[in-house]
Amino acid sequence: MNVALAKSPTGQPFGDLFAAARGRLPGSGPVAAARQTAFDDFAAKGLPHRRVEEWKYTDLRALLREIAPLAAEPDKSAIARAAAAVKALGIDGSHKLVLVDGSFIAQLSDAAPLSEVHVRTLREALEDAGDDNRASLLGVNTPPDAMISLNAAMATDGVVISIKDNARLSRPLHIVHVATAARASAFTRSLVTVGKGAHVTLVESFVGVDGADSYQVHDALTVSIGDGAELQHVRMMEDARNAANISTGVFTLGARAKLNTFGLTNGAAVSRYQGFITFAGEHSELTTNGVNLLGGKRHGDTTLVVDHAVPNCTSREIFRAVLDDRAHSVFQGRIIVQPDAQKTDGKMMTRALLLSDEAEADNKPELEIFADDVTCGHGATAGALDESLLFYLRARGLPEKEAQALLIAAFVGEAIESIAADDLRELAVAAAERWLTTRG
Repeated sequence: MNVALAKSPTGQPFGDLFAAARGRLPGSGPVAAARQTAFDDFAAKGLPHRRVEEWKYTDLRALLREIAPLAAEPDKSAIARAAAAVKALGIDGSHKLVLVDGSFIAQLSDAAPLSEVHVRTLREALEDAGDDNRASLLGVNTPPDAMISLNAAMATDGVVISIKDNARLSRPLHIVHVATAARASAFTRSLVTVGKGAHVTLVESFVGVDGADSYQVHDALTVSIGDGAELQHVRMMEDARNAANISTGVFTLGARAKLNTFGLTNGAAVSRYQGFITFAGEHSELTTNGVNLLGGKRHGDTTLVVDHAVPNCTSREIFRAVLDDRAHSVFQGRIIVQPDAQKTDGKMMTRALLLSDEAEADNKPELEIFADDVTCGHGATAGALDESLLFYLRARGLPEKEAQALLIAAFVGEAIESIAADDLRELAVAAAERWLTTRG
């Protein structure tokens, strides 16, 4: 029997990557076996490339080239720098759960106990020998994907959150990912269970400290929303300009559940967020909105798959991209209506605003409908700023950049307005304003 060592196009031996990390990966027995199976799947496929349909616009073999080695455990200096980055986020009053370079840091997190919420780290859960189902924490119900398998194999930590039935959290739960290392990878995985009838706001932030260079973030979030529950989810990705962020979100909605999710990307040289949302109970509602603000040569990909598996559910998707210089934005949205999912109402719209002749937007909306009593539609547009509106503002004394900023703010405003909480909406607006300022 001949055994070949799987390698990336640059010659990186993936087996060496996994072998070097094995001693730091939590869990033994069935957990270790699950990791090995997941890594074997990744090694067989390698980094996704343009011949993989779901990744045709985001060729990681060309954009990422290789997986950086696992980041070291954060030392006192790294934790101090991370503390400053967390403070600068400005989200006051939230229940913070901080991950630094892939490790949960209790001293930076809000350790105050909540009677309606149970939180433990992924590391603790995977090392709990008394839990026969601990290996299932590394599994996600998604289509086969090399990067999801890699995350399952290499995840070092994360948070496992369980919210009781009928809970009403007055403060948002805030998972903060901070990168301090240079040319290293962080692999995190978090799981959230929202009990029946509960109302919760979940925030995710991705940031890098000053001096963090060419790091990689590989994250996965799995959320189960119980019957009659409501979840507001806000995701802010502001990683360092030369970083990479490859993340996955998996959401399952019970009956009469509501999910309102918003994502903003204005950092990282290469980013991809892939979301898989499944309706598992009738009469549920989904509203998902996103904004890409990209300049330079940055590449941002948002790929969403919404699976209407049951009847009488509603989904709305609104996505905006603003591109300057030679930036590249990708939106792939697929709505699947299963044969039994009658009375489905699903709509999707994506718009791209090109501020440069060299910017590129690839919009790929898709409908796969296997039922006949449905209302579904999609649309996609791409264009430049309206010259007549720009002239109108400049004729009233506004400088060109300021006039453009007003029109851009109005363009992305529809998506940002979907954020229910005023303070979180203001944070998204502030992030957009910071990006506009960097345009000069």
